[in-house]
Amino acid sequence: MPLWPPRSGVPGAHDGRTAFEAEALTHLDGLYAAALRLTRDAASAQDLVQDTFVKALRAAGQFSPGTNLRAWLFTILHNTFRNARRDAGRDPVEVDSEVVDEAPALAPGDDPETLLLRASAGLEIKAALEGLPQVYRQAVWLRDVEEFSYAEIAQMLDVPIGTVMSRIARGRRRLFARLTAKDQGKGSPAPAGGMET
Repeated sequence: MPLWPPRSGVPGAHDGRTAFEAEALTHLDGLYAAALRLTRDAASAQDLVQDTFVKALRAAGQFSPGTNLRAWLFTILHNTFRNARRDAGRDPVEVDSEVVDEAPALAPGDDPETLLLRASAGLEIKAALEGLPQVYRQAVWLRDVEEFSYAEIAQMLDVPIGTVMSRIARGRRRLFARLTAKDQGKGSPAPAGGMET
């Protein structure tokens, strides 16, 4: 049974719903990557994305055509995650993730040495990013990987835009410190002082 029965008497309602569903599905990979960053567990990430899509499909009538569907879906994802955490009454356990992103597609002419260097650099960055506290990791990921604007991130995370900017700046500094310390053979540095915002 479809989630929405066709609205009788409304010309093109079925076509609009189909177009909405098709466009929403184009953002599936990005939503899953964000969910995996939030939950740090593949099964939980899949559940989170599924819950996000169910909520989005049910609320499709509230979406304003012509606005940013991707940002709207990410907002639903983050709100769903935040609500689930609040309802659980506990913080997620911070552990090092062993989930490795798929290797980048081979470009013509890539030799094994180039591929190895690219893969190791990607793993170092991923490990350094995974080592950040969640508030920083989440903000840096949304800005630098998903390329959302500060305003869109502020709406998704339900925090002031200044807090988003602060989290991104602090997260980037910590990421840089981790990567440069690793290059110098010092290992991971101690977290920088200051309260997380």
